[in-house]
Amino acid sequence: MSGGVSAEEDDGPFDWLGNPISCADCPNEDTRAAGRCEFRRACVMDRRARRIDRFFAANPAHADRHLGHPYFEVRTLAARYASPFRLGPLIDDPEPDVRAMVALRLPVARLRPLLADPEPRVRIALAQRLTGAALASLFDDPDYAVRLAAARRAEPALLVRLIEDPDPSVRREVAWRAPDYVLPRMTGDPEALVRIAVAERLPQERLVLMAKDQDFRVRFVCAERLPPALLGKLVDDEDAMVREAALARKTAENG
Repeated sequence: MSGGVSAEEDDGPFDWLGNPISCADCPNEDTRAAGRCEFRRACVMDRRARRIDRFFAANPAHADRHLGHPYFEVRTLAARYASPFRLGPLIDDPEPDVRAMVALRLPVARLRPLLADPEPRVRIALAQRLTGAALASLFDDPDYAVRLAAARRAEPALLVRLIEDPDPSVRREVAWRAPDYVLPRMTGDPEALVRIAVAERLPQERLVLMAKDQDFRVRFVCAERLPPALLGKLVDDEDAMVREAALARKTAENG
């Protein structure tokens, strides 16, 4: 394998405006003297986010004073390391990445203004922090990715509100996580992948209701999970994989 520098280390050194930079231009003499920054690797003046992040990781005390930096990557990464009690003004930052970082770090009691943020990335970040009714309020979000993020963290009992969500990925999450008593209401879901998830969890005494599903993948799950006595016509199913699975269950019972 040939040697050489990585693509990251070969890029630069330029600042966010495209101007060349050097250690001689850097105002952070203390970090240089202490060996807590490195040219083309850990530098707050560099335009590369990874290099900026390395700088703040090594020098978190510098983060607070960079929260107003004109370059959004610096503000975003400063917000990752700054005191959370200094982040309030960034709720109104014009850059969504900054506001998303604020949503991940601001004290929960101060997050409510971000519920109306126009950027889905910010509301998805909120879903990682909120709980209870505040989290459930995101079930009505217009963006499916926000609703999905909320569904992944909400208490299972709350997911009944999402069984008719317009997006199948959200309903599939419900099928995976909702309490058993919710599942019978989802056996007729229009999306096969949702019904497969339902069939994988539905109690066996209810699963027989799905043995005639139009999708062979659902019937295959039924053939694998139903007690042999309830396999019924699955042993003669039109799909070979379903028949084989059902016959295997029958054979195992008799063997």
